[in-house]
Amino acid sequence: MNGTQIGTSLFEGRKPRGFSDKHIEMAHGAGGTASRRLVEGLIAPYFANPALAAFADSAALGVGGLRLATTADGFVVKPLCFPGGSIGELAVNGTLNDLAVSGAKPLALMAALILEAGLPAQTLEGEIEAMAIAARKAGVPIVGGDTKVVEHGKADGMYVSTFGIGVTDERAVLDPASVRPGDRVLLSGPIGAHGITILLARGELELEADLVSDTRNVWPFVAALLDACAPGLRWMRDPTRGGVATSLNELVRGSAFGVALDEDAVPMHGAVRGACELLGLDPLHIANEGQFLAVIAPEFAEVALAALHAIPGGDGAVFIGEVRAEPRRRVIGVNGYGGTRVIDMLVGDPLPRIC
Repeated sequence: MNGTQIGTSLFEGRKPRGFSDKHIEMAHGAGGTASRRLVEGLIAPYFANPALAAFADSAALGVGGLRLATTADGFVVKPLCFPGGSIGELAVNGTLNDLAVSGAKPLALMAALILEAGLPAQTLEGEIEAMAIAARKAGVPIVGGDTKVVEHGKADGMYVSTFGIGVTDERAVLDPASVRPGDRVLLSGPIGAHGITILLARGELELEADLVSDTRNVWPFVAALLDACAPGLRWMRDPTRGGVATSLNELVRGSAFGVALDEDAVPMHGAVRGACELLGLDPLHIANEGQFLAVIAPEFAEVALAALHAIPGGDGAVFIGEVRAEPRRRVIGVNGYGGTRVIDMLVGDPLPRIC
């Protein structure tokens, strides 16, 4: 990678002026408009280089003839354990998934643990075991990391920061610039399970539901797509913070196309739909940790869907929309009655920390 040198020659001693917020708020970490404003307006200008410019889930690096993908992530979920998973499993799967949707086969992980004084050793051991099991299941070793301890009351038990590296599959070119009108939007399975599971697990609402997090490693599904239809695979993203709506808005942002979403085709568990209706939340903004979006060329659409359906756990994959020339730079939701609405990125912070 040929990076851009950052220093006084670039900024001439001045700070970037793209971020005017006076304080950091919870919304800045929610994955929506405030997060993007923080990253693009304050953080990214100091580190500007070609690899960072794409704002993708991973950065591409050319090393010794290989095209590598690298990614880093932080996990601050509360509670540490929740139905269907825990922070340790989440940290492994989430990092693997950022590599996977970049078209990269994960090779290795590293993890840094920020532990709160007073954390029960049994709790820590449980999370280390969860990380080990998830990594072993994925066939990806955890090769190193770091451990720090902070004062009691400063870390909600523990935080996990990760780094992952993978090798990019050269058969596919994943780039928003390759997306064309007529392409199909594929979703790997039901949305919203993770975010609503975490919300209910906190016990702050008098709601009960038979729901578990969807945390899982999506590389097996991505690998199947690469084998079946790599030339027709245009773009992928895992819709974590900010949900499907935010991911698709990031796709069309600055483009010459838009996305029409068939809202009735978007799968979700009844408990997710019911909780969102009661709480006034849009399911399209709810976080997912085991699903991904893909844009597929129309001539490869059915082959792609069949490839996912052939894998255990892939039977929930469906097409939920298509790329259109108009309206440009917009995501439009279309309901069964022909009505439409503009679907925006997440604004604010409607949920507690979920990843």
